[in-house]
Amino acid sequence: MAVGKNKRLTKGGKKGGKKKAGDPLMRKEWYDIKAPSLFAVRNCGKTLVSRTQGTKIATEELKGRVLEVNLADLNNDEDQSYKKIKLCIEEVQGRHCLTDFHALSLTRDKLCSLIKKWQTMIEAHADVKTTDGYVVRMFVIAFTDKRPNQVKVNCYAQTAQIRRIRRKMVEIMTNEAGKVQLRELVKKLIPESIGKEIEKQTQGIFPLKNALVRKVKIMKKPKFDIVKLMEMHGDNGEDAGVAMVVAENEAAVNTLSAEVAAVAADEE
Repeated sequence: MAVGKNKRLTKGGKKGGKKKAGDPLMRKEWYDIKAPSLFAVRNCGKTLVSRTQGTKIATEELKGRVLEVNLADLNNDEDQSYKKIKLCIEEVQGRHCLTDFHALSLTRDKLCSLIKKWQTMIEAHADVKTTDGYVVRMFVIAFTDKRPNQVKVNCYAQTAQIRRIRRKMVEIMTNEAGKVQLRELVKKLIPESIGKEIEKQTQGIFPLKNALVRKVKIMKKPKFDIVKLMEMHGDNGEDAGVAMVVAENEAAVNTLSAEVAAVAADEE
């Protein structure tokens, strides 16, 4: 090969070599996630975001993020480990991300453990508007149960019975969720009180077991209100002050009230 013909070899590689790649994590920062006061554990995790750079503001990037947390971790109760809660970041204050309830669902292993042979699975769903303006879509699942002293192996429900049960499910969901605020609805969902109510009210049509709210998701939210969010987090934003260390003397009188009393005495 003739010398000087291959210009790339003599010039030492391509023009404008590769930039030195820095660690991307060095440009990020951690924020704490605060769950609403409905749950026992408030600090439920951390999230990562790129630092504020130019028009990209870190707090704006965080807002709207949806985080999935197991209910067992939020309430320190292993019996509730089959439920997953989704929280949505609504506001950022300092290094704390204030979240609100976004969705609820059952774990796959729990659903699979419920589905068996020789029984009828009944499902229903309803869109309900809470008193504080949230439109919530709720999905309920239930299974037929054997009657007391039943000998027959299966316990299939007839189509007419299934329709009546489904109608009753929708009615109960609408009544339970339509008359309360979202936070009260979440309090009902955690102990599964809606499922127990369905089992109780459908006993006359066909015995049911494992009636559970399978999924809840928010379809529409009202206009964002920081005051309501602060109430959810048990902090109304007012400074309550510090309790007095030394008890006030009984003889001490407010200066202003003393002056008013003196003027009133002079007038008399």
